[in-house]
Amino acid sequence: MAVVLKEGDKAPVFKGKDQHGKTIALTDFKGKKVILYFYPKDNTPGCTAQACNLRDNYSDLLKKGYVVVGVSTDSEQSHLKFIEKFELPFTLLADDDHKVVNQYGVWGEKQMMGKIYDGTHRTTFLINGDGVIDHIIKKPDTKNHTEEILALWK
Repeated sequence: MAVVLKEGDKAPVFKGKDQHGKTIALTDFKGKKVILYFYPKDNTPGCTAQACNLRDNYSDLLKKGYVVVGVSTDSEQSHLKFIEKFELPFTLLADDDHKVVNQYGVWGEKQMMGKIYDGTHRTTFLINGDGVIDHIIKKPDTKNHTEEILALWK
């Protein structure tokens, strides 16, 4: 049975390796607002647009005290290349064992060009300093994602 999280739920406490192989966990950000965004794959057009939108507005997000953490099922090495190529200033979690995508209920059946496959559903969770999910953005607008976040989280 798939996990279905709702706004107001306690965010599942994740733990995983970042692009440098360092273990990070939700508990590392206690007291901070976390933008936890799940995306399908490094270096694809939509995922690159989304990451670059967050990068381009990163200083505004930092000023508001937000932490940005991206999650995909790509490897640490893939994340490192993606970060270097696009000068991304935030952490990417390598969830190659699918633990975090399953904890958050964003892994499942998808369809593209008539082909059905399993993958990550692009979803963003806005988690407050108490570890509670304030907002869930399903199908974020990749080119205007920061604006969506700022409109919800004032």
